[in-house]
Amino acid sequence: MIILGNRYTFSTVELDRLKRKFSTITLVLYKNKSASESIRKVNKALKESSPRLIVLNTQIKLPHKFLTYLTKLELKGVQYVSIEHFLEEYLDKCYIDLDSNTNSFLEDIHPYTPFQYCQKRLVDYLSVIALFPLTLLAIGYSWYRIKKESPGSLFFKQKRIGLSEREFTCIKLRSMHINAEKDGAQFAVENDPRTYPWGKFIRDKKVDELMQLWNVFKGEMHFVGPRPERKIWTKEFEKSIPYYTQRHVVAPGITGLAQIKYQYGSGKLDAEQKLMYDLYYIKNWNIFLDLKIIWKTALFVLTKKREDLSNF
Repeated sequence: MIILGNRYTFSTVELDRLKRKFSTITLVLYKNKSASESIRKVNKALKESSPRLIVLNTQIKLPHKFLTYLTKLELKGVQYVSIEHFLEEYLDKCYIDLDSNTNSFLEDIHPYTPFQYCQKRLVDYLSVIALFPLTLLAIGYSWYRIKKESPGSLFFKQKRIGLSEREFTCIKLRSMHINAEKDGAQFAVENDPRTYPWGKFIRDKKVDELMQLWNVFKGEMHFVGPRPERKIWTKEFEKSIPYYTQRHVVAPGITGLAQIKYQYGSGKLDAEQKLMYDLYYIKNWNIFLDLKIIWKTALFVLTKKREDLSNF
């Protein structure tokens, strides 16, 4: 495979995933290069590994001579794919072009149809029933551990943004000390120092999320969907990330594609990356996608290895 240009920057994790599908990956940059030099680079890559796919990761207009050369390659069996289609097919994410002036992307992001919603609620109720005994067990034992390690309330309640940007009260088992946000709102991080021993365990194993089954039962959340965020962060991200509000055309979920495919992170860059997965999920939703995500979530909770999820 040849990646032509650097419009989209692939992360190390993404390149590692792609290497499992493509024997060789060659990056060819053509910016500030002559057409002849670019042609030599592509020729060299073709001779060394005979790749049959060129990803058009291009932003700057291709020189006429170089474009003519690429066109002739197609006659020899070389295939081309745009970066947008490549990311969807191989990495399960929708590309967000910060420099694009087109709004055609919005046509593919829409709420669930009535039939799709019925399927979602079926998955929701089955998940609630299946996890109810585990939830009761978690509540009982957490009450004992919290009383011992971090006296205070058993549950943690916080306003989150849901369907159509409506706020709802999200409930979890409390995994952090009572004064965790005494210095103001902040993102949780991996190995967060504000947690106590049992709190760290239930965060790592996602046990604290089980209480959100109540939100699922009430219809404020689905079992699978984009992660619900706080209003303070959504307002901040909307200012600089195109299409960010589109994740609110569906209700949020306890688990989701972004949660299993992307590492724990916070901030604008991480929000952009997770949004690409959320938009892919909304655009391509079907019940089998939900079942895959549930299965992969179970594997992640047991192994804590996202690399095991690459063959999604």
